[in-house]
Amino acid sequence: MPPLSVVVMNVFGVDIGGSGIKGAPVDLERGEPAEERFKVLTPRPATPDAVADCVREVVEHFGHAGKPIGVTFPGVVLGGTIRTAANVDKGWVGQDASRLLGERIGSPVTLLNDADAAGLAEMYFGAGRGRRGTVVVLTFGTGIGSAVFTDGKLVPNTELGHLELGGHDAEKRASTRVKEDEDLSWQHWARRVQRYLAHVEMLFSPELMVIGGGVSRKAEKFLPLIKGISAEIVPARLQNNAGIVGAAMAAAAAGSAPGPAA
Repeated sequence: MPPLSVVVMNVFGVDIGGSGIKGAPVDLERGEPAEERFKVLTPRPATPDAVADCVREVVEHFGHAGKPIGVTFPGVVLGGTIRTAANVDKGWVGQDASRLLGERIGSPVTLLNDADAAGLAEMYFGAGRGRRGTVVVLTFGTGIGSAVFTDGKLVPNTELGHLELGGHDAEKRASTRVKEDEDLSWQHWARRVQRYLAHVEMLFSPELMVIGGGVSRKAEKFLPLIKGISAEIVPARLQNNAGIVGAAMAAAAAGSAPGPAA
């Protein structure tokens, strides 16, 4: 990613999640939203057309249509095309989502995996800043997203939330949504998270794990309960704004292309 100081300071970021779609213009010198973010609920079903309309609503709330926009997506994104769709409608798979969103909004769109965006923000502005070696950023929310970095370089689309844990996708056992749906205590949920983190550590041997998503605001309730992990574990500093900031970073790095940019 090129130095952000050479691009426009404020670029727009949108974070598409399983429960909400939020966005804001981002101050790329400070690594934070330049205005209070605006959020709408993710439609049910979360079809491409329905989600695109919601993204347009978020963008138009700030009058940002026509300007470069970064957008995250909860799934594998290759060249602006969706390859997997977690916690949204499967009609996304195979969609050239960068073009779809760009045409709907009337703006050049840069699209990337949601956890990759959050990871970029944390590595550039947050808890991973200046860290070398292997760093794993995990976002706990409707599902579990992941971003893996080696000496600051992103390995995109890792999707570690779909590792098997107890015969299930890990995010079906240890996401924040599961904690809420099953009314798990912090202690019970922390044991599941600990088991998941131990599996990730066994596979990647990271020096640092950054725990993000909205639950990172309550890190003191569960991180001290997690034992037996050799890696340093810290809460994300950008918390639930990381995806928005990372999306804006990606749009800035892509430059203002005349059409949708991947």
